[in-house]
Amino acid sequence: MNDKRRLRETYAARREAAHCISHDEAIARTVLERYRAAQRFFVYISVRSEVATDRLIAALLEAGKEVCVPRIEAGRMLAVPYAKLVRGAFGIPAPEGGEDMPCDVALTPLLAFDDEGYRLGYGGGFYDAYFARRPETLRVGLAYCAQRADRLPHEEWDVPLHAVVTEEGIFRPGT
Repeated sequence: MNDKRRLRETYAARREAAHCISHDEAIARTVLERYRAAQRFFVYISVRSEVATDRLIAALLEAGKEVCVPRIEAGRMLAVPYAKLVRGAFGIPAPEGGEDMPCDVALTPLLAFDDEGYRLGYGGGFYDAYFARRPETLRVGLAYCAQRADRLPHEEWDVPLHAVVTEEGIFRPGT
């Protein structure tokens, strides 16, 4: 576990250094273009130096897409319809209520990703549990190129991503 803690610190610093509006805009454009056929998106509410999602959420709504965002309830992450946000679990804004919804695409935050599609998150396991519960959902990470690692440690319950969108385009595991 010490290795994961050290990796989290390293990749958080890399993400902080890579974070910029033009990269976020390029990532949003790629998402809107590549996944335009999807109807319902599960999108994280960005904090710290995560790839910003506020403009992406607005663009998805403007395009007539349904947007769900995370809400933690009884130790489980739900995908609930985007609504007025209040301070949620871990201080991250979330809607007060809402029913858990199936989504076509889950846009996922991360600290690092590797060539096999595994992601290093914050260690809570919320996204992996959600992915295990909703295997039909397309799992897409949002990241900067600087967050790519050759190989990350992973556990048997970790669920790999189908793709990662970066400022340079779409990375697919195994390519």
